[in-house]
Amino acid sequence: MRVLSGVQPSGDLHIGNYFGAIRQFLSLQEEHECYYFLADMHALTTVQDAARFRKLVRDLATGFLALGLDPSRSVLYRQSDLPEIPELTWYLSTVTSMGLLQRCHSFKDKVAQGVVPNHGLFAYPVLMAADILIVKSDLVPVGKDQKQHLEVTRDIAGAFHAVYRDDVFVLPEPLILDDVAVVPGIDGQKMSKSYGNTIDLFGPEKAVRKKIMSIVTDSTPVEDPKPTEDSPLYHLLKLFAPDDGERQWVKTAFAEGGAGYGDMKKRLFDYYLATFTDARARYEELKEDPAEVERILAAGAEKARETAAPLMDEVRKAVGIR
Repeated sequence: MRVLSGVQPSGDLHIGNYFGAIRQFLSLQEEHECYYFLADMHALTTVQDAARFRKLVRDLATGFLALGLDPSRSVLYRQSDLPEIPELTWYLSTVTSMGLLQRCHSFKDKVAQGVVPNHGLFAYPVLMAADILIVKSDLVPVGKDQKQHLEVTRDIAGAFHAVYRDDVFVLPEPLILDDVAVVPGIDGQKMSKSYGNTIDLFGPEKAVRKKIMSIVTDSTPVEDPKPTEDSPLYHLLKLFAPDDGERQWVKTAFAEGGAGYGDMKKRLFDYYLATFTDARARYEELKEDPAEVERILAAGAEKARETAAPLMDEVRKAVGIR
């Protein structure tokens, strides 16, 4: 089966990105034909500083590779390296209703967060549909709360088929990732670049330690049991604990007391280093060899374009461009 997913280079990679998506991507490449792209065109709706934007794209590609994405098993490419994507986006735009776009909750969520709305943000589901349909993906990994994204893509493809009476697209199915973790940020809200509450994957070790030590906790004394509900520290410790014995230590420390929050945060930092030390070292190696990262992206784009070309021939014929 062909799997497709993308990540926006809109900020530094953090542990929420890893546990919420990238960890699953790495697992999927063991069983499926996977296409993963850097959604740089999407990110332009919110990142509009050219120098910062280039760095974010490069750092995202470097992070993917450092964490274990294997270019011999998965196709990794920049969205903007496929000119077929904006072309397909326009064809799909001509059959997409305004009502469909107005119902998309992601646009409403971004506006509620204070993002100034623009046409790109409003019309992003059409670009997203082009991303998914261009490589004839069978499966798109999503969390249970993200199914609308794929439903919109299927609706747009269905509208195209109805208008042109030509079923050129594969209608992808959602691959529901039951083990996706909702990772709390240091303030207890969902970890998000938008909230500024993240713990970076590849940030300086001293800065990461400072972030972990600043996780919000209450004033429960060392000797007393600690509340677990709505405790970001508790949930992060459970997420990182490497084995059953360590997970049991976390449960016991909160249930019975005797461990202070400071010591717990130090243990969380140790877990963090144990989980990501190898990836962080690989990241630093790749940063010193940007030409290799570019080579991998160029090879991925070539492979993706080879996959997209036959589909685009069919689309052009269907609409009458060829």
